[in-house]
Amino acid sequence: MLEELIVQLQNPNTQWVLLGTMLLGITSGVVGSFTLLRKQSLIGDAIAHSALPGVCIAYLLYGSKSLIWFLIGAVIAGLISSFLIQMIINHSRIKEDSALGIIISVFFGFGIVLLTYIQHNGAGNQSGLDDFIFGQAASMVGADVQLITIIACILLLITAIFYKEFKLLTFDPQFAKGIGIPAKFLNGLLLLLIVCSVVIGLQTVGVVLMAAMLITPAISARYWTERLSSMIIISGFIGGVSGVMGTLLSTIMEGMATGPLIIIAATIMFLISLVFAPKRGLLAKAIKQVTLRKRTAVEQIFLSFYDVAEGGNLREISEDEVLLKRKITPSLFHYAKNVLEKKEYISSAHNGKWMLTEKGIEAGYGIVLQQRLYEMYLMHEMQFADLALKTRDDLNLNSISKETKDQLLKLLSIHDRVPLLMPKSASVSERRAMINEL
Repeated sequence: MLEELIVQLQNPNTQWVLLGTMLLGITSGVVGSFTLLRKQSLIGDAIAHSALPGVCIAYLLYGSKSLIWFLIGAVIAGLISSFLIQMIINHSRIKEDSALGIIISVFFGFGIVLLTYIQHNGAGNQSGLDDFIFGQAASMVGADVQLITIIACILLLITAIFYKEFKLLTFDPQFAKGIGIPAKFLNGLLLLLIVCSVVIGLQTVGVVLMAAMLITPAISARYWTERLSSMIIISGFIGGVSGVMGTLLSTIMEGMATGPLIIIAATIMFLISLVFAPKRGLLAKAIKQVTLRKRTAVEQIFLSFYDVAEGGNLREISEDEVLLKRKITPSLFHYAKNVLEKKEYISSAHNGKWMLTEKGIEAGYGIVLQQRLYEMYLMHEMQFADLALKTRDDLNLNSISKETKDQLLKLLSIHDRVPLLMPKSASVSERRAMINEL
């Protein structure tokens, strides 16, 4: 199989197709990033389906197969469909999804009618228009790839030149209009880039699958980064690799079309991103969730040990007493117990019981005090509106004012929630005396 692949790669036609699909993937990934972030994912699908009648009309007018005329016809049809979609949305009660469905159905149906007419009219069967429905990358010749290369390079150049403006329009269009950026012109330019990206991929991927080529690399890249610049680069890389992988697979799998294999390759890379992306991937989220559950379990069991010891004057504590305070699964309980023992917060006593160590009392006192002060804050939130705390960890006694701290401590005393089990550095009597003076 490897020898067959090497032989195929020496074929000039394979090299042209490989270059064309790679450039198509890069361009689709770059432009598709803006399409995805602007929530216009279905625009690419509408334009792709709308391009078919434009291709058919271009063939009827020109009389023979010419990629450049096909592309011109597809661009015009795509722009008309985009204009009609906006007209329907702006001048009727029809929502965007319904408008997209109407345009896709009408234009694609009209394209199928024209295609059927051409195929039954003289040399229509030799027109090669079927390639634009499902794609046929193998039918591309050097001249076709050269034209695609020129268009792709122009699209990438325009994107690089207007990157800042496109970025601003994508994330804050109102601010862009406010500072005098020509929003209508740039929106039209970005729409033209989308149309051209779709059109140059029609012969390779086809009308049906072109929307996936535009969106899938961008979605995959979104899992890997939070920055637009990085997302564009990653999306272009994924698109280019998908094009190369799909082409190579089609060369060694006899009878398999290149376009669907490109989409399959892009989908595989999406699944890899979905699972293995470092921050947003399912695996990372699962690990984070498990870690959070374990950390929470350790803290909850530690608080349970403290609560029992607080009411029992440092007596030996059984597992049943701890579990009565806070319900937790046996596996998490044993994990938490082992962690607390390694940290020397608890020590083993006889008969399978446990005791809090001095180190555990000191650490537990800090956590319990913070927890109970946060409870006081929640109970009297309107009184401490200036704190604007979201979680217990946001409550830092060292950063709040002395007046606020004193008010929280007084509430703690009023509600009888003062931690009674304290480290040797501060006795209970001293703590009570301080609170009584507030």
